[in-house]
Amino acid sequence: MTFKRPHSAGLAALAFGLFAATAAYAEPTVNKGDNAWMMTSTVLVLLMTIPGLALFYGGLVRSKNMLSVLMQVFYTVCIVTVLWALYGYSLAFTGGSDFIGGFSKAFLAGVTPDSKAATFSVDANISELIYVCFQMTFAAITPALIVGAFAERMKFSAVALFIPLWVTLIYFPIAHMVWYWAGPDAITDAAKALAAAADGAAKTAAQAKLDEINADAGWIFKKGAIDFAGGTVVHINAGIAGLVGALLIGKRTGYGKELMAPHSLTMSMIGASLLWVGWFGFNAGSNLEASGGAALAMTNSFVATAAAALSWMFAEWIIKGHPSMLGAISGAVAGLVAVTPAAGFSGPMGAIVLGLVVGVVCLFFCTVVKNALGYDDSLDVFGVHCVGGIVGALGTGILVNPALGGTGVMDYVAGKIGDYDFVAQMTSQVWGVCTTLVWSGIGSAILYKVVDVIVGLRANVETEREGLDITEHTERAYNM
Repeated sequence: MTFKRPHSAGLAALAFGLFAATAAYAEPTVNKGDNAWMMTSTVLVLLMTIPGLALFYGGLVRSKNMLSVLMQVFYTVCIVTVLWALYGYSLAFTGGSDFIGGFSKAFLAGVTPDSKAATFSVDANISELIYVCFQMTFAAITPALIVGAFAERMKFSAVALFIPLWVTLIYFPIAHMVWYWAGPDAITDAAKALAAAADGAAKTAAQAKLDEINADAGWIFKKGAIDFAGGTVVHINAGIAGLVGALLIGKRTGYGKELMAPHSLTMSMIGASLLWVGWFGFNAGSNLEASGGAALAMTNSFVATAAAALSWMFAEWIIKGHPSMLGAISGAVAGLVAVTPAAGFSGPMGAIVLGLVVGVVCLFFCTVVKNALGYDDSLDVFGVHCVGGIVGALGTGILVNPALGGTGVMDYVAGKIGDYDFVAQMTSQVWGVCTTLVWSGIGSAILYKVVDVIVGLRANVETEREGLDITEHTERAYNM
């Protein structure tokens, strides 16, 4: 059936009039493609932890402790997943204060298949349950990273108590401080209302509403710090907690006197490769939409990682006279860490430079600095994750500059990319880095002490020498 042109034009005019009349009251829409992408990303981030991180860490320890590392990582995913559903999501992603959310969504109250979560675009939401699961995987991998710092010597009972305490008192507040905000729809609606206000009283009321919405955000977010996928929330947070743990627990028995080489670099290479694959969900998924921003984050996750692996490998080759598999995969992880906060803000060329820099910097900290200070960070959690996260967080403040190929930072009130100010942005980034270091460093130290008083942190010398696999779990990773 066809319509004559005048009739068709009349229907178009009617449709336009109805749209114009209802646009102000339209609900944000959910795109099935974005939902599908976010479900895929969520599964990819889980892949990073189990089996990716578990195998990467497991291969780096001695064979007698392989199973203990696998168990600690697997336990962490399970306990954090449950806590996230009970109260973690509510504490991290509801309003309450600058530092922590409330309990309005505890037990996922009000989160239904029909509820929505904001993305970074106006009128483009995803299903809230998918956002819950996506952020759940971030909460799970972060404390799992800490395990590598005290591997081969911490009792499982201590890990079992420390992880839920840490994720509750350290991770959930940091996630809230960095990532919680009202979202683009609320801000743009308030900005439009302000622009449309006709008189002084209306403008005052509209401005007050806009100020209220802008104030409904985390401490670090309001400072202007940008962290696309977790340089502060995940890597600096876990890295400094790992260093504190390594210092308080002490060195492994025989450290510096006995050979403690990785028992299976094959396993570690498989784990590192799974980390790289899963990291596309981590970084590109953090765009929250299957759009050009996700494509940029994906590209940067390719090139920065490769550049860092090459940077570490060639620097080690020059210094030590040989390239190593351990160096290449460590460099790759360092590159992934550094590009995490910058993934959606940097241009690809900037990401390559970031990778080249972080590979050398992390190599320096994992060898020269670590040896000079003499601490036993078993799997270089501090040297790779904390240091790499700091390089990435500060580098993001530089590489976001549109003049360097960056995206700039969206100003939702003005409806355009804001003007770049180097000093202001770097000041904001420093706020983010320092707040995370202080909150996690001091808070983690207190929690380690609490756990030590309750169950004791460290396995005894006999248990440590025999290996945690058989003594803690009565199992062996290998039976030959």
